[in-house]
Amino acid sequence: MEKAGGNNETLIVEFILLGFGNAPELQPLLFLLFLVIYILTMVGNILIIMLVMFDQHLHTPMYFFLGNLACLEICYTSTILPRLLVSLLTGDRTISVKCCLVQNYFFSILATTEHLLLAAMSYDRYLAICNPLRYAALMNGRVCFQLVAGSWMSSILGCAIVHIFLFQLTFCDSKEIDHFFCDFSPLIKLSCGDTQTLKLVTFTISAIGTFVPCLLTLTSYIHIITAILRIPSTTGRQKAFSTCSSHLIVVTILYMSVITVYVFPTSNIPKVLHKIFSLFYTVLTPMINPIIYSLRNKEVKESFRKTILKRVAFRNRHRSLKEKF
Repeated sequence: MEKAGGNNETLIVEFILLGFGNAPELQPLLFLLFLVIYILTMVGNILIIMLVMFDQHLHTPMYFFLGNLACLEICYTSTILPRLLVSLLTGDRTISVKCCLVQNYFFSILATTEHLLLAAMSYDRYLAICNPLRYAALMNGRVCFQLVAGSWMSSILGCAIVHIFLFQLTFCDSKEIDHFFCDFSPLIKLSCGDTQTLKLVTFTISAIGTFVPCLLTLTSYIHIITAILRIPSTTGRQKAFSTCSSHLIVVTILYMSVITVYVFPTSNIPKVLHKIFSLFYTVLTPMINPIIYSLRNKEVKESFRKTILKRVAFRNRHRSLKEKF
C-alpha cells in the first residue's frame, strides 16, 4: 500500500477477489467444477471451429459467424477462468490493480464484441428468411468479413476510450472485491476519485455496444417471426424456425443474465445470486453455446457424424496396414 500525497488515504496496489467465500471444504469442489467447465468450453468451441474450417458444407455466412463466435467464446472464458482456477487451487486471491484493470479491459472488449456479433448473426438470419432471393448478394464474403471486423474494431475502440479514464483512477481504503473477477461496478465502488465523467462515458459506450445490438437483434426477430408466421405450411414454418432457433436461445440466455446483473438494482439482489447470474454470461454461456448449436442444428450434427466416421475409418485402415506389415 502507498500513502496518497496530501492526505491520509491509503492507496491500494492490489485487490483481493473474494470469489465464492472462505469455506475451505468447497474450494476443491469448485476447482473441479470450473476445471470441467473450462475443458468442455475449450473442447466444444474448438470442435465448432474445426468443423467450420474443414467441412465445405459449412462454408456459409451463418457458420462463418458461428466459427467467429466460437473463437470469441474461447478468449472470453480464458480471461476469467484460468485466474479463478489458480485462486481456488492455491488459495491466493490477490491480484494487482494493473492486472485487474487489464482483465476488465479484455473482458469488456470480448463482451461488447459478442453482443455486436450476435446482432450480425440475427441480421444474417433476417436476410435469409425475410429476403431469401437477395440473400446471396447481400450477405457475401466481403460483407461477412466487414461485419466481424467492424464488431471487433468498434469494441476495441469503445473500450479503449472507457479504460483511458479507468486507468487514471486511484483506489483506496478497501481492497476487497466481492466478486470472482474484476467487473466494472465493484471497481468503481473502490475508487477514491471523481468517477462521474467515467460513469457518463461508460453509460454512453455501453448503450452503443450493448443496448443498440440488443434492439437490432430484437427488431430482426420481430421481422423473422412475422415472416415465419406467414408461411402457409407447418413444415415450412418448422424448417424456417429451425435455422434461427439455436441463435434465439443463445441470445435469450445471454441478455436475460446481462439485464439481471447490470440493469436491475444490485441492492435488491443477494450477492450470491448476483454472482450466479454473472456466471451465466461469463462462464456457462460459452460452454453451452456449442451444445445448443450442435443439438439443434442438423448440418452441424451431420458434419460431426461424418468427421467421427472418417476418423474411425482412418484408424481401421491404419490398423489393417500395420497388421499386413
